[in-house]
Amino acid sequence: MSTDSMVTHVAAALAVVITASYVLGAAARRLGQPPVIGQLFAGIALGPSLLGLAPGRIYEMLFPEQIQPILTALAQVALVFFLFAVGYELDLRLLRGRGAVTAVSLGGFAIPMLLGAGVVLLFPGGFSSANGGHPVDATFTLYMAVALSITAVPVLASIIRDQGLAGSGPGTIAMASAGVIDALSWPVLAVVLVGGAHGSAQTWTVRVALLAVYVLVMIFAVRPLLMWWMYRPGALMTNHVPIAVAVALGSAGVTSALGLHVIFGALLAGIIMPRQPDGVPDNQLLRPLQETGGLLLPVFFTISGTAVELGGLRASDLLLLTVICAAAIVGKVAAGSLSARVARMPWRDSLVIGVLLNTRGLTELIVLDVGLQAGVIGPRLYALLVVMALLTTAASGPLLALLRRPAGTSPAGPTGAQPGGEKAPGTRPGPEPGQSPAADAEPAPRP
Repeated sequence: MSTDSMVTHVAAALAVVITASYVLGAAARRLGQPPVIGQLFAGIALGPSLLGLAPGRIYEMLFPEQIQPILTALAQVALVFFLFAVGYELDLRLLRGRGAVTAVSLGGFAIPMLLGAGVVLLFPGGFSSANGGHPVDATFTLYMAVALSITAVPVLASIIRDQGLAGSGPGTIAMASAGVIDALSWPVLAVVLVGGAHGSAQTWTVRVALLAVYVLVMIFAVRPLLMWWMYRPGALMTNHVPIAVAVALGSAGVTSALGLHVIFGALLAGIIMPRQPDGVPDNQLLRPLQETGGLLLPVFFTISGTAVELGGLRASDLLLLTVICAAAIVGKVAAGSLSARVARMPWRDSLVIGVLLNTRGLTELIVLDVGLQAGVIGPRLYALLVVMALLTTAASGPLLALLRRPAGTSPAGPTGAQPGGEKAPGTRPGPEPGQSPAADAEPAPRP
């Protein structure tokens, strides 16, 4: 395929992907679901499971094999921008003096981890069959523990806003706890990838040592240099976005070279990026990266959907899917609710927090994509886990409506607080990926 032909195919594919993602994302929002549900369905529909069955080889014409590396690269760049924004907005200071956030964070992380590992130990044959020859070992067990502990912060923010919980006690505690849970999950996932890397013990030791050195360099050398550059005299009107993009992409490239996924370098770059003097993220730096990442994220959904081969599932996989979903729901809803109750939250607010933490969405898809690329999970189990992510995320809205209906109280407005709840200062549901913070009236259908 010539360069001109490749450019033509890439442009046409991007037009179809972005349009389908926008339309189905908007349709999902009208149905009371997060846009990520519709966007992932768009990715699956554009993959071999549906579009690949259409006559006339439409799938091969729209997504020829030659452009797959380009689309994959664009999807990874989208993840770099998205995870950089996640790291930049992460604020662990919310844990200080917040007993409910601490309890819910620890419970919502540890209990799902234990259940994820437990189901693997209880049903090793089922996982071995669905994993397509990939080993069901300690690395796989730890990976499943992480996969069931994830909560999707951007999708959670969307649900909180749509349900009128923004600023309420349950909403702010769930948002803060979800950020802490994911902050704890990413390092464990990195350990999974490093521990599961092929090679000798010496190679593994060298890789871990290099990773540790790199983290120290980023914290004690790159961050002070960035602070000097951003706060130097005359830097007030300087555009810091190119610097942030360069740091994010460069850091992602380093972690990829060390055998980890690009998302870890992007997340680390966001964490070490200096904030404003008052500790608040610089919106002029954050917003362009969110919008760019949000524009490219439909390509990631398409790449993720392409790997979902529903036709390859077997009847026996239904039982395993039921087990996985049960462990995922119990692990989050029960753990979040009981942890909030231990922190003396009212039962109804505690249940709302548990349901909110059961939202997985985009972040879960990133974890699944990492596991698939690393060879930890196979295509069949990947498809089952994607279905689990869809079901648990889609269930959040109806469950919240069911919980709040009997009380007869109206949902808390954007600045209201639920009875019995506490409002965590400095916590606010941020915009979804690619959405302007000012676009609260009618948010764009982003995941």
